[in-house]
Formats: sequence, C-alpha cells, structure tokens
Amino acid sequence: MTEENFVSALDFHPYMPLGWLIALAIISAIIILFAFWRRGRGAFLRTALLSLLLLMIANPVLLTEKRSFLDDVVLIVLDETNSQKIGTRNETSNSAFEELKSRLEATPNLQVETVTVKNEASSLQGEEDGTHAFAAREEALKNLPPERIAATIFITDGQIHDVPAEDSIRKSEGPVHFLLSGSPKEKDRVLRIVKAPAFGIVDQPLQLTLKVEDFGLDEPIQAARVSVKLDGDPLASELATIGSELSIELTLTHAGANFVEITVDPMEGELTEKNNSAYITVNGIRDRLQVLLVSGEPHMGERGWRNILKSDPSVDLVHFTILRPPEKQDGTPITELSLIPFPIRDLFEKKLNDFDLIIFDRYRRRGVLPSSYLQNISRYVQQGGALLEAAGPAFATPLSLYQTPLSEVLPGRPTGYVFNEGYVPAVSDIGKRHPVTGLLKAKATADESWGRWFRMIEAEALGGNTLMTGPSQQPLLILERSGEGRVAQLLSDHAWLWGRGYEGGGPQSELLRRISHWLMKEPELEEEQLKAIVSGDMLRIQRRSLETATAQVTVTDPDGKVTQTDLSEGENGVQTGSVPLQTNGLHVLDDGARKSLVAVGALNPKELHEIRASTEKVMGAAKATDGGIRWLATDGLPDFRRTRPDNRQSADYWFGLRANENYEVTGYNRQAMLPPLVALLLALTFLCVGWWREGR
Repeated sequence: MTEENFVSALDFHPYMPLGWLIALAIISAIIILFAFWRRGRGAFLRTALLSLLLLMIANPVLLTEKRSFLDDVVLIVLDETNSQKIGTRNETSNSAFEELKSRLEATPNLQVETVTVKNEASSLQGEEDGTHAFAAREEALKNLPPERIAATIFITDGQIHDVPAEDSIRKSEGPVHFLLSGSPKEKDRVLRIVKAPAFGIVDQPLQLTLKVEDFGLDEPIQAARVSVKLDGDPLASELATIGSELSIELTLTHAGANFVEITVDPMEGELTEKNNSAYITVNGIRDRLQVLLVSGEPHMGERGWRNILKSDPSVDLVHFTILRPPEKQDGTPITELSLIPFPIRDLFEKKLNDFDLIIFDRYRRRGVLPSSYLQNISRYVQQGGALLEAAGPAFATPLSLYQTPLSEVLPGRPTGYVFNEGYVPAVSDIGKRHPVTGLLKAKATADESWGRWFRMIEAEALGGNTLMTGPSQQPLLILERSGEGRVAQLLSDHAWLWGRGYEGGGPQSELLRRISHWLMKEPELEEEQLKAIVSGDMLRIQRRSLETATAQVTVTDPDGKVTQTDLSEGENGVQTGSVPLQTNGLHVLDDGARKSLVAVGALNPKELHEIRASTEKVMGAAKATDGGIRWLATDGLPDFRRTRPDNRQSADYWFGLRANENYEVTGYNRQAMLPPLVALLLALTFLCVGWWREGR
C-alpha cells in the first residue's frame, strides 16, 4: 500500500547574489536606525518601503511537493533444510510462516518478500557446508535498497552455518529476528568420522577413526556399541567410549568404490537417529599386479603379450620362454649353456598364490611341469586365481594342456582339428553384451573392417560364455568363472596379426588388455553390474547383464522410501532407467539378483553434525542488529511494531519493523509569495503615503 501526501515549504530565490542582498540589507538597516535615532518624520514608512524592496529582491516562493511514500520491505527466510525435517519442526515452521506472512501483508506500508533455503539433493560432489541461510538473504537483498528494509525474519532451528561475525553485519539493513522451531531441551547422540582414508590398497589394513558424542543429558552414558559394514556385509562391532576417539581396522576386498557404513546404537529418547550413522567411500586400488607369462616356445605373438603387459604400469610381469625342452639332446656341455633354468618349484609351489594371473602362451606338455604342479594351478584357480590360455596348434594334439589336471578348469575341450584358413574374428551375440568385447564391436562399422586371422583350434565349449567366434561359428574366445577364480581361453595364436596392422589390423591391445583385467576382477569389466550416477535431480540407473530380459530395480533412499522403476534396453547389453532424487545419502539399488550402493551428495553432511535447535549460532547476529529470538513451540509468534530506525527494535514479546519513511516526489508546484504587480502597487502606495506625509 502506497500513501500520498502534500508537503509545503517556504523558499527564497533572490534576483541578485546573496552577498549583495545581505549588503543591501545592512545598508537599509543603517539608514533605518539613523532615521529612528534622529527621530525623523516618516521613519516607519521608510522602514516599510525598504523592507518591501528587500523582500521583492529576495523573491520568496511557496514550494509544494506531492510525495508518494514507499513501502518498507520485510524479508522472511524459511529454513527447509534437512535438520528442519526432524520431528514436528517442519510443520511448526510452515504454520508460523503462513501466519506470519498473512499478518505482515495486512500491515500498511509494508511489502513482504520470502526466501526458502534447502539442501540441494544434487549438490553431490564434495563435503556439504550445511545451511547457508545468510547467503540466501544476501542474494535477496541485492535487489532491494538498504534504506527500505524494515527487518529480516528467519524461521529456523538455529543451525545456520554461515552466520557472519557481529562486526561484519550491516546494521543499515535493519534488525535480524529469529523464530526458532524445535525445543531448547533436546538430547541427541551424534556419530562423527574423525579420520577416514580416501583410498586404500586391496587386502591391506586401513585405520578408520570415529567419535561418539551425547548432548543434552543430565546423567552421561559411558559407552555405546558401534557396528561397521563393508559393502553391506558386517565387518566389526566394538564398544566406543562416549566423547573419546575409537580406531577401527578395515581391509578392502576389491578395487573400485568400497562403501563403509558405521552405525552406533541409538540413545533412548534422542532427537533423531539420522546422525547415528556415517558413511564413507574408500576407493580400492590394487598394488602392483603380479602376472606370470609362460611361453611354450618362441613365436610371432610372444612379443605382443609381453609389450601389452609391460606397458601397464600396474603390472609386474614375470616372463619365461621355454627355449630348451628336456628332451632336446644336441651334445652341448651344460657348462657352456647360458640359459636360465626354469624355477618351477619356486613359481608353482612356493610363490604360486602371489600371482594375480597366470598365462600359458602356446604351451604344450614337454615334461617341464609335472602333473602335481599343474594340479596346484587348478587348485589355485578354484580358490580365486586367474588363468589365461592362448592356445597354439599343440592344443589339438595329445600334448594339449587339456590332457592334464587343468582340464578341471578349462572350459573348451579340443576336438583335434585345427582351422588353417582365413577368417575374420566375430563377436557373438552374448559377446556384444559383455564389457570385454561389447565395446570392441562398437569401434568398427562391420566385422570386415578387422583383419583376418589364419588359424584357430577347434574346441567344444563345455561351459562359460563364448564371446568371439571363428569359422563355422566355432568358439574363439571363452570366459568362465571356475570356483572362486576365473579362466579365459583364446583358441588362436594369430592375434598378433592385428597388432601388425595386417589387412587393417584390429584392436589387439585392447582385447588382450580387457581379457587380462577381467581375469583380475576389474570392476568396470564385470558382465553383471548394477550402478547409478547422479544427473541433476535424477538418479540414472545402469544395469549390465548377459540376460536379455529387462529388469525392475528397487531404489531405497536413506529415509527408507522405496521407489521401483522398470529399465529399458540400451546398447551393448546396458539397461537404463531413472528415479527422482528426494534426499542426500546412501541409496540402495536392488534388481532381485544383486544389490549395489550409490552415494548421493555428501554422505556425512555438516547439516546433521549438530541437529539440536539452538540459539548459540544466531545469538551474535540478533544482538548486533538489536533483533529478537523467540521459540515458536513455547512462545508462539510475537507482536510486531513499526519502530523508528534510532529506537529499540525488539523486546521479549515484540519484534520491531523499522519504519524508514522513504518517499518519491510525484508532483511539484512553485508559487511566488510576492507577485511583482502586487509588490509594485505596495511600493507605490508607500511612496505616495510618504510623499503625502512629508508634504504636511
């Protein structure tokens, strides 16, 4: 509401400089005083005439302004962050907001502006800094002149994390009042992560330091039980002394993201259990991977294997090529041989379990490795090891590795036939869905863009997944999980042709690298995956599977809300879907066969570190601006008064709204108080009267 008013004022606009006018006034005063001193006749008429002349020169005018008074602005900041969702705070705040807004809008000459502060669910990278209510206030005040601000009223629980220092608050922007939700006598238990590693080496112990604190208790509790889970599986359970730090040892089991969940037993009657849990993500990295490459004989593809493995900085390669089999007899004295003896006992008995991957490249039985050692390798695979066989022509003969204890883990059984004709390796239907070969197909417009190979050992796939095929759709690349370990068979020794660029070549390095890393359990190459990424305010779900049937995924957010979504088929065996995000924290994805976790936003937001309603953080801002603080639950809304800027702005039962009385001039009128014609007639009248008086 805008109020209009008329204001008049007397002003002077002399016809000569002010100095000259003052000089004339002084001279006139001297003349008048002299006339009265000499008791001259007509002294009063001369005084009136000189005064009239001076008034004519001073030119008095009456100025009238039409003023339109501007409404003052009161800013209401409503806190809707996560801490406001505790108990009945949200209902109390919203009810107070509606009533406050209604009352202020009914106040004359007052404009109401509102700002809502929330924790963005998609502010998902890095540590959350808590409630930034004053930043929201500053942003709103940028478009408002400070001289029109009546007051700022915060409706909050007092947990504001960007309150400026008292000496930096601008008092010209009016008083800052606080209406607090919650209760001043709340108790709560808080679990804090003191020190947590961002990454760690797989199978190496890590230290996690945490602290449990209780607030608002009359009688302190001595200890509480803390439980730790790794990727959803129980890991440890210990008693933590309240107020003291506790160190817990954990060991990562796989590379990539490892989710650690720590919970403490709740306290009876506490405010909320949301801050009884803490989550961290530890990125698991493997130490130098140990790979053993055994080449049965020198051949053209041997260098390709060596170059690919040596180029990977995370791989330590041990390579042996059997140049002199035991049956070779050429009469050369042993003392003149410079070959290194094959340390079979050290490699295949003492240090076998130190290797992450064993590769047999064109190996054939020659009596170098006894059956007992090959049985060790089979057992090594069953217990979690990895084996890759790159077969040569000997695989189709009685010298084949399939005629050894390794047949227990090898998925392809040779038929005894060897293809020796040109063919282009093809990715099978299931291979197009597998991450090892699916993206290889995407790099070529057609199979013919790859170069041909000229040999393949025919084998019958007894298990596993055939990802690539050769002539007559026969298996070329087979991957299988055997026990706790993994096995791969590449039934050709001509992959090196791709590396040499024959007929355009092909992705030899990428193929062999992907096979090796799948065997060593690289998370990104798993054929069955369920994960999600955050995109804006949506959670984009990605599911990779060798199964063609689409799945339904259940998403459970930190508040326990369950959302189901049907995935749609995409490219390369990836099914996609999305669900809207409602809150930050650890979300659980479940497709019925597997579960996975995804972190949304800051897992341990500052917002939940101290969640009790309090005046501690906001007291300084209220004091610096003469603002008030009031508890909504016990005291309700205060009275509101329009106050002068230099008066008191708050008391126990009322809050002040500064009345700034700003206005703008919408009309203007100027009127001469002594029009020239009137002044002339008066002057002539005084002269005539004076002349008549002097003539008597």
